[in-house]
Amino acid sequence: MSDNESEEEEVPKGPVENAWAIKIPEFKKGEMKSHLLEESSFSVLFPKYREKYLKECWPLLVKTLTEYGIKTELDLIEGKMTVFTTRKTWDPYIILKARDIIVLLGRSVPIEQVIKVLKDDVTHEIIKIRNMVRNKDRFVKRRQRLIGANGTTLKALELLTSCYVLIQGGTVAAIGPHKGVQQVVRVVTDTMRNIHPVYLLKALMIKRHLVQDPNLKHEDWSKFIPKFTPKNVPRKKPKVRKLKKPYTPFPPDPTERKIDKQMAEGKFFIEKSERKWSKKRKPTEEEKKESTDRQREKRAKAFIVPEEPKYKPNVPEVNSQVDIKSLKMKVKNSKKK
Repeated sequence: MSDNESEEEEVPKGPVENAWAIKIPEFKKGEMKSHLLEESSFSVLFPKYREKYLKECWPLLVKTLTEYGIKTELDLIEGKMTVFTTRKTWDPYIILKARDIIVLLGRSVPIEQVIKVLKDDVTHEIIKIRNMVRNKDRFVKRRQRLIGANGTTLKALELLTSCYVLIQGGTVAAIGPHKGVQQVVRVVTDTMRNIHPVYLLKALMIKRHLVQDPNLKHEDWSKFIPKFTPKNVPRKKPKVRKLKKPYTPFPPDPTERKIDKQMAEGKFFIEKSERKWSKKRKPTEEEKKESTDRQREKRAKAFIVPEEPKYKPNVPEVNSQVDIKSLKMKVKNSKKK
């Protein structure tokens, strides 16, 4: 019995219980009888910071894709990667996988993980998480929650799903088996919808243990999986609500000056005359009394007798200390004469 006949017998007929268990038949070289009639090509731009890494890993990519008959080009001037089909291409679907490879390379995925996409049992998914959350601060917090402290949450997700997961900017790239990639997509979308990844990872761990038990194969697993009930905390409403003014296309009227208001009420000229009168007004009785008291005090000062200075006699200064020796000498000198 040949290999082709054994493969034909393995293909199930009718409804299938577990489609994931069916092995995908490989497309081998020589099964396509003629070459491709048209050339297909895909181009992808890459950022400037990826240029150095792409120059290093490009020979490895060229070597792997030439085995499938795919031609590659790296344009560093325009920042573009291109893949082409040639007459040596023996797999018609490989050009789409080559397109996925250059897309993932442009999103900072390493070449070692990218080459796995060429396998039939490996797929990839690029999840755009930027538009899932409008608030930028909230988006950064939920993305960090998905990564975890020192990348522990992301590493646990990779181990449970057997996938490679990379978070870059506003996208999440996942490479791995079909079922694992589906689980990664579900975890990422639920995390960005404010469900903590700890609950999702715990559910994945429980499912992994339940799959190994043959007795629970046909039972409902919902009773084993923990249910997460989201709590919507009501926001505090403001005490005073400001009513919106009706929209008018015209600009608001200029604010009135104080003088304009006084003129409109007829108080401007009255107050002006009052101000003039206040300057020329007659003094009151209290003011008159104060001024008379002041004048009386001034007049009374002239009649106050000034204090006479006390007489002090001029006493000559006498030197009490007399030099007797010098005095005796003067007397002797006068006698000699």
